[in-house]
Amino acid sequence: MNKMITSLFLYSLLVHATVAQQVPLPRPPLRKWTTLSGNEPLVVSRGGFSGLFPEGTPNALAFAKDTTILCNLQLTKDGGAFCVTGTTLDKSTNINVFDPNKTRTYNINGKNVEGYFAVDYTAKDIDENVFMVQSIYTRPDFYDQSLPVLNVDAVLGDQSPPKFWLNAQYEAFYTQKGVKFVDRVVELVTQYQINYVSSPEIGFLKSINGKVSKTTKIIFQLLGANEVEPTTKQPYGTIVKDLLAIKSYASAIMVPKEYIWPVKPDNYLGLPTKLVSDAHKLGLEVYASGFANDFTLSYNYSYDPTAEYMQFTDKGDSVDGVVTDFPTTASNAIACFANNQSLPKKGPTLIISNNGASSVYPGSTDLAYQQAIDDGSDIIDCSVQMSKDGTAFCSGAADLIQETTAVTKFMPRTSTVPEVQAKSGIFSFDLTWSEIQTLKPQIYNAEGPDFPRNPAEKNSGKFVTLAEFLELAKTKAVPGILINIQNAAYLASNRSLDIVGAVSSALSNASFDKESTKQVLIQSDDSQVLTKFKDIPSYKRVLLVDDRIGDIPRPTADEIKKYADAVNLVKSAVFSVEGGGSLLEGMTNVVRELKDANLTVFVHNLKNEFITLAFDFWSDPNIAMATFIQNAKVDGIVTDFPATASRYMRSPCSDPNHVPTILPAQPGDLMSTVDPQTLPPAESPLPPLEVDNVVDPPLPAVSNSKDEPSAHPPPTKPASSSSFRANKVNIGLSLVVYLVFALLFTGH
Repeated sequence: MNKMITSLFLYSLLVHATVAQQVPLPRPPLRKWTTLSGNEPLVVSRGGFSGLFPEGTPNALAFAKDTTILCNLQLTKDGGAFCVTGTTLDKSTNINVFDPNKTRTYNINGKNVEGYFAVDYTAKDIDENVFMVQSIYTRPDFYDQSLPVLNVDAVLGDQSPPKFWLNAQYEAFYTQKGVKFVDRVVELVTQYQINYVSSPEIGFLKSINGKVSKTTKIIFQLLGANEVEPTTKQPYGTIVKDLLAIKSYASAIMVPKEYIWPVKPDNYLGLPTKLVSDAHKLGLEVYASGFANDFTLSYNYSYDPTAEYMQFTDKGDSVDGVVTDFPTTASNAIACFANNQSLPKKGPTLIISNNGASSVYPGSTDLAYQQAIDDGSDIIDCSVQMSKDGTAFCSGAADLIQETTAVTKFMPRTSTVPEVQAKSGIFSFDLTWSEIQTLKPQIYNAEGPDFPRNPAEKNSGKFVTLAEFLELAKTKAVPGILINIQNAAYLASNRSLDIVGAVSSALSNASFDKESTKQVLIQSDDSQVLTKFKDIPSYKRVLLVDDRIGDIPRPTADEIKKYADAVNLVKSAVFSVEGGGSLLEGMTNVVRELKDANLTVFVHNLKNEFITLAFDFWSDPNIAMATFIQNAKVDGIVTDFPATASRYMRSPCSDPNHVPTILPAQPGDLMSTVDPQTLPPAESPLPPLEVDNVVDPPLPAVSNSKDEPSAHPPPTKPASSSSFRANKVNIGLSLVVYLVFALLFTGH
């Protein structure tokens, strides 16, 4: 019963997948493409939408129905044809449940391979007893062991079969096992008029020449450059140098994407090869394979899979097609983003940087701000921190450990300040400005060391004072700025530092208090800080809400209105999540309630790394943006990746009335297809934001003592509950751990 429930889609989800998010229907090209045919590149999906569902399953096919489906063929001993990538079945199916402890070892093309092989079973065995599992651990396991293996005859025998690409290999192995491999492939191609047949084996391709229809394209698949082709015994890296010889037995080649844009050992792109242009001159099409949103990408792409597709279609000669696990992203890159880089921004949604372009350069540095401007940010931001001697400067946090090399110089200055954060740190207000300037900035990514950002620039740029930031904004004619004020009460009472006064004076000195064209946003999580700026009409006040909340009662919204013109929410306050935070459960009423109170709403912090995206977004930051903008109707998005946001805003597909369009995910739809028993226990409902959470005590007067914290400070606002939850796991970290962390990221 569970298998039946999981394999049956809710009607609304299927409609959304096949109409809204599907590969856009063919349309007249806006320009002549540099493919061999002059048409748009073909989108080929490996086993359907295998980035979400197990390869080749009904769900995966339904979500990719307008693409060409690539089937990596495996045959049973009675000629049953199934689609499973690899040599064996054990990585992608539950074959071990059906036939436990029955692995075998065979020599395939000179290598001993151990596992479960389709050729040891009948087609009936596979059809009735074996089910697919997701073979890549970062992808959902909700559908494991509930969806069948793709049977080629069953799928292509349907009344409306998909466009099909058959990839066949291991002819010698199957022949040795008594399976007439060539005859079976020819039978399939002839019976079902398959569009494409590929193989990495030259002998096999030559054997089917003349046996299949001329409408079927014969494609030579090149494997890794150092792997050996079984017919000629030559490395593929050598074979590819003789394209004219390949032309004698194939009309196209399929190559790993690195054959076209090599990736150097440091994970940056090398110089492009001439493979595509050379192949086109000979009349050979080129298909690039190995694309997936959740695979390791070159640092050049800043975790943006769309940028990678465009590298292969918009730079020089375009490839003729891409083979991908995420066909929607590939299709959108081709239909929505190619050749749209110079279009004006669409729609009113603001692009607000988070510490500048902090995905490219260390946050809050001169380079990060310049990059954010170049990338098209509407608003650049400065989170103001104070040095011990009163210099106001931009930095993402008062604790300098993560975003600077502070631990390498000032380890003895580590302290714990619970009013600022739960864990210990090295704080800006304990160092003079001259001491801070001896440090280097460093790129920080909250997702951890497995997701480094642009290591080549990890310590580039220089720290920026608030005055320098404001001067940059004026000089570069940025549409607006956001000034974020943190820890004002603590700094005043315990450190004799007037951060509110420092910000007010800097803005006034730069004439931003009289600004009529630029937006000036003053943000704080402290309502009393915002009160200090209420009498300047050119300022728009923003209440920062970092707490995870599920509701804002009308009295709370009315109370916020007394202090702020806008609210900046965390993502989880907009869309509730389940499944360990990986599935969208629904949309809260928070944005609507705030808008009903005539408040502007921003959301933070949108990122490109697939690990930060709910499965509903399909590891695609464009779909995440579309969901927050079109469904939740937020007025601005705060992002580390303003280039990605700017490209989305300039695309005609960001307009929901445009065809094609990038439509949002529908919260709850994907979750509806998941067996509840496979999910972790549901979290408790998020609490509402109450009036008491909004109203802060009056700011204390600035202490006269400049040497030591006050012995009896007045009550100050502690770190927010959300900040405490985020940091409590780190309370016990030793100084040694901090030092190791810093050394890893600074290279010292």
